[in-house]
Amino acid sequence: MSEEVVPQQAGPAQPKGLLQQMEELMAALNADLSALDADFQSAGVPSSSAEEPEAG
Repeated sequence: MSEEVVPQQAGPAQPKGLLQQMEELMAALNADLSALDADFQSAGVPSSSAEEPEAG
Protein backbone atom coordinates (compact mmCIF):
# COMPACT_ATOMS: atom_id res chain seq x y z
CA MET A 1 0.00 0.00 0.00
CA SER A 2 1.59 3.23 -1.13
CA GLU A 3 0.97 6.53 0.61
CA GLU A 4 0.42 9.50 -1.69
CA VAL A 5 0.75 12.43 0.68
CA VAL A 6 1.72 16.00 -0.07
CA PRO A 7 5.31 16.58 1.13
CA GLN A 8 5.56 18.39 4.48
CA GLN A 9 7.78 21.18 3.13
CA ALA A 10 4.96 22.31 0.81
CA GLY A 11 2.64 23.03 3.77
CA PRO A 12 4.46 25.96 5.45
CA ALA A 13 5.22 27.59 2.08
CA GLN A 14 1.56 28.04 1.16
CA PRO A 15 0.47 30.36 4.01
CA LYS A 16 3.51 32.56 3.49
CA GLY A 17 2.68 32.83 -0.22
CA LEU A 18 -0.95 33.61 0.57
CA LEU A 19 0.09 36.22 3.12
CA GLN A 20 2.34 37.87 0.53
CA GLN A 21 -0.52 37.87 -2.00
CA MET A 22 -2.90 39.39 0.56
CA GLU A 23 -0.40 42.12 1.43
CA GLU A 24 0.02 42.97 -2.26
CA LEU A 25 -3.74 43.02 -2.81
CA MET A 26 -4.28 45.23 0.25
CA ALA A 27 -1.60 47.65 -0.96
CA ALA A 28 -3.23 47.80 -4.39
CA LEU A 29 -6.67 48.32 -2.84
CA ASN A 30 -5.33 51.09 -0.60
CA ALA A 31 -3.79 52.83 -3.62
CA ASP A 32 -7.07 52.54 -5.54
CA LEU A 33 -9.07 53.94 -2.64
CA SER A 34 -6.63 56.83 -2.22
CA ALA A 35 -6.95 57.66 -5.91
CA LEU A 36 -10.74 57.44 -5.68
CA ASP A 37 -10.77 59.74 -2.65
CA ALA A 38 -8.59 62.24 -4.52
CA ASP A 39 -11.00 62.11 -7.47
CA PHE A 40 -13.98 62.74 -5.17
CA GLN A 41 -12.26 65.63 -3.43
CA SER A 42 -11.35 67.25 -6.74
CA ALA A 43 -15.01 66.92 -7.78
CA GLY A 44 -16.16 68.59 -4.56
CA VAL A 45 -17.74 65.49 -3.00
CA PRO A 46 -17.27 65.54 0.79
CA SER A 47 -15.47 62.59 2.34
CA SER A 48 -17.75 60.15 4.19
CA SER A 49 -15.35 59.99 7.14
CA ALA A 50 -15.47 63.77 7.58
CA GLU A 51 -19.24 64.05 7.69
CA GLU A 52 -21.51 61.20 8.84
CA PRO A 53 -25.30 61.52 8.67
CA GLU A 54 -27.03 61.35 12.04
CA ALA A 55 -29.48 58.51 12.60
CA GLY A 56 -32.87 59.39 14.03
